[in-house]
Amino acid sequence: MSTEFTEWLRGRSDDRLRALVSVRPELITPVPAHLEGLAGRASSPSAVGRALDRLDRFTLAVVETLAVLPGPVAYRSLRAQMARALPGTADPGFQSALKETVERLRTMALIYGPDRALAPAPGVREVLDAPAGLGPPAVEAFRHHPAERLAELVQDVAGEGGETLGATKEALATLLGDGEIVGRLVEEVSPQARSALNELVWGPASGRVPNARREVRAATAQSPIEQLLSRALLAATGEETVVLPREVALFLRDGRVHRDLSPFPPATEGTERDRGLADRTAAGQAFTFTRAVEELCERWSTDPPGVLRSGGLAVRDLKRTSALLDLPEWVTGLIIEVSYAAGLVAASGTVDGDWMPTPGYDGWRVKATEDRWVTLATTWLTMDRVPGIIGERDERDRLLNALHPDLRRPAAAEIRATALGILASTPGVAPTLDAVRARLAWEQPRRRGGHRDQLVEFTLREAEQIGVTGLGALAGHGRALLPDSSGGSGAPAGSGGGRPVSAAHLLLPLLPEPLDHVLLQADLTAVAPGPLTGDLRRWLAVAAEVESTGGATVYRFDERSIRRALDAGQGADELLTMLERHSTTPVPQPLSYLVTDVARRHGRMRVGTASAYVRCDDSSLLDEVMADKRAIPLRLRRLAPTVIASKSSRPTLVDALRAMGYAPAAESLDGDVIITQLDVRRTEATSAGRSPVTFSGHEADVVAAAVRAVRAGDAAHQARRAPVAAPGGQVPRSPATATITALREAIRQGSQVWIGYLDSQGNATSRILEPARMEGGYLTAYDETRAAVHRFALHRITGIADIV
Repeated sequence: MSTEFTEWLRGRSDDRLRALVSVRPELITPVPAHLEGLAGRASSPSAVGRALDRLDRFTLAVVETLAVLPGPVAYRSLRAQMARALPGTADPGFQSALKETVERLRTMALIYGPDRALAPAPGVREVLDAPAGLGPPAVEAFRHHPAERLAELVQDVAGEGGETLGATKEALATLLGDGEIVGRLVEEVSPQARSALNELVWGPASGRVPNARREVRAATAQSPIEQLLSRALLAATGEETVVLPREVALFLRDGRVHRDLSPFPPATEGTERDRGLADRTAAGQAFTFTRAVEELCERWSTDPPGVLRSGGLAVRDLKRTSALLDLPEWVTGLIIEVSYAAGLVAASGTVDGDWMPTPGYDGWRVKATEDRWVTLATTWLTMDRVPGIIGERDERDRLLNALHPDLRRPAAAEIRATALGILASTPGVAPTLDAVRARLAWEQPRRRGGHRDQLVEFTLREAEQIGVTGLGALAGHGRALLPDSSGGSGAPAGSGGGRPVSAAHLLLPLLPEPLDHVLLQADLTAVAPGPLTGDLRRWLAVAAEVESTGGATVYRFDERSIRRALDAGQGADELLTMLERHSTTPVPQPLSYLVTDVARRHGRMRVGTASAYVRCDDSSLLDEVMADKRAIPLRLRRLAPTVIASKSSRPTLVDALRAMGYAPAAESLDGDVIITQLDVRRTEATSAGRSPVTFSGHEADVVAAAVRAVRAGDAAHQARRAPVAAPGGQVPRSPATATITALREAIRQGSQVWIGYLDSQGNATSRILEPARMEGGYLTAYDETRAAVHRFALHRITGIADIV
């Protein structure tokens, strides 16, 4: 850590220190004891790396330029150097942008010093890996070369008189720093060798060649690579790796650090959309997605798929669910993953378990449609699971199924928020995928994860499907989910904040009004001319089969669906009453006959366990069953005129008899008809793939208190003053509520207080404190009696009093 940097930091005003810890909140977690501690933390590799990751391309280029240029740099020189990479040097926008950027970097303590001597903060050069695509300086590039080889290189580079310069890497670096010498060396090599240099000039600066450490002199060099190695225009860093020294690259770049720069982000190209139409389109898709999640949970309530041994969902179950929902497999995978991350579905066990709804689904289902959508959309924004990679294979060539544990990607939530932030910055425009990728590359040049481009594509595709965007443009209710409605990027707001409520209010007037009626037709179908209410839709899902979907949904009644409703505990009269109540037309006679006929035959035959048995008051009906050849696999045996036993299980026997055309009802051991409830299959929710809430900063009063504590601790550290004696007399005692209130007031005013405190041995002590902040059951304060910053457990503070 540089003493000069510490002194510069110490000379900053309190306002500027508060600005520093506001943009880099990790520097006061916990509060450092003094400014030397703050400076050390600000220049640590991890802290510098996090700060650099937040910079856009132009701001990072300023840091890289200062890191590449030797020594402190005057602002004028920096401006001239940056202008060389810009297409318009006289643009006044560049002047103001550069000035704002330099001030921002000073605020972040990534650079320091006055305008006449700007320098990167300690640790910045070490963290920057290949700044601006440049290789290491010659001193580092040739540091592993033996003295004999360095002497040969110095002689070949310097020519006559090279023997007097010494056989050191510093001497070689001095020679390569002379533009005339490097120019002469470049002129000496062949065009093929110059072409090889040009491949490395703008990065990456390293390459691979066989036998890179070969010892060759300029006079005997044959191949282009040997010509470059013998003149130190390339440095061997391994047996098969070479690197272009920084001094040589800067000469070939004509002194420019960057090839091209812009102080402003690239224009986000796209198609203009009518904002009202985009909002309505997104709202319709939001409604559809919410209903699809509900239908998935209802389907899995009655017929849950099994859990694979690896923890995911089988491919055949994904295909079957996709067919049931009448959606593409990737959309079905998205619905399943969002439902899982929202805690609506979970596995009932790791061995022989099923994927089924949780009790949380029942609470979600009774909410209004707009609130249900906000829950799903917020879950999608914050989850670290990536549905888009379902069907791909991992590094061990294993298939990634839906709900597989390895679908997590830590950067997924941040990339979703940033990509949507780009859409928010261009209201009414549907940007192209390439435009979003280019903008993201400019905003986050250091975060070039291997999956970033793929995750951006998934984000735009899934946002359209969920209803966050409409026609490719960000909808108003989608914008309200972001933490900065002006279009700034960042982590999404949590479900407990105010923005999701605002999103629900914006979505509500755009949603279609649910209908509570259908049109019954004589061909045993019911037509729903629009979205139905939840109760009616769930009832129709039991009593009928979905025949077609679209603007209007067509349901078909048949014997199997009516029997399913009867199995659920409904009677014929209840079914007909329900149809009459919700139909705008009279119940057709064929449908009434169907319900009555199935109900008349339903339950005449009952199945129990013997393994299973069949009993029926009509012995002639059992005669038919015994004579049917299709019953041979059931291994039936007549026990009485009205009872047949079978070695098959009860579910198998029921299904087989139904396949033969009968309508048996399942019976319990007590002889009661078993009613199949469709919403009783639930499992406990498990921890799903939700990203932890990103810590975005401290509140203003916490920042101010922390700066006061650092200042006080720094004053004590510099003065090395002796601890202050605590006041005599009885240790302060006061009620806990009054103590907390007084401490909060002291933090707000920056005043000192006298407290009583029990140490770890239970001994009562007196302390004089200047409180800084209070959180998590602890008080951070500067202890005048110990001349240091300490943390105090609040439950150990016996009381508080004013200092007399």
